[in-house]
Amino acid sequence: MTDDHTKNGASTETADTDLKTIDAQTGDVDSADLDVPDTETDNLEEDAEFAGFPGMDGAMFGQVQEMMEKLQKADELEQENNDLRLKLSRLATDFESYRTRTQQDVASAQGQGVSRAAEALMPVYDDIDRALSMVADDPAKLVPGMQAVQGKVLNVFSGLGLEATGTVGEHFDPQWHEALQVVPGDEDDVIVQVYQLGFRMGERLVRPARVVVSRKG
Repeated sequence: MTDDHTKNGASTETADTDLKTIDAQTGDVDSADLDVPDTETDNLEEDAEFAGFPGMDGAMFGQVQEMMEKLQKADELEQENNDLRLKLSRLATDFESYRTRTQQDVASAQGQGVSRAAEALMPVYDDIDRALSMVADDPAKLVPGMQAVQGKVLNVFSGLGLEATGTVGEHFDPQWHEALQVVPGDEDDVIVQVYQLGFRMGERLVRPARVVVSRKG
């Protein structure tokens, strides 16, 4: 009787196992009743993670991701570089336009300056012309007329901002004067003769005076 009972029990357990196996195949048994190893579950998740890259492990996938990020940054840098080139091109165009306008303004200012100077000297020319026509019969009358013209020219220069330098009795200054000759005199570095009058405009030398300077013997 014991053997029959044992046999019956074993048969019952076998039947139950078979039933569970059949139910697992048909999907009627809960997953909790199935003894699935954790390692297999982990492998399934890893396979799902790299499903788009068959045969690739985690390290290789990380390297691919890093390369893709670098490529994305390279694209961003290229776009930024293109933007900078566009800005530089616009700046170059603007600077060229500014340079052209500046040159035009300088040329216009120079033209206006020359026109003003010529306009100021025209009366001097008229005076010289009249003086020459009036002294044709008496050249001695030319001297006072030319002196008057000389004074008018100096007035014109003064109106243009020029100041005469290098007159007789003036102290010699190499910044404004050029000594052509040194002669004995009562004082040192005094202009005793002027070959050519000099002109300055503020602190800027326009033309040095060419003079003779005294030197105590």
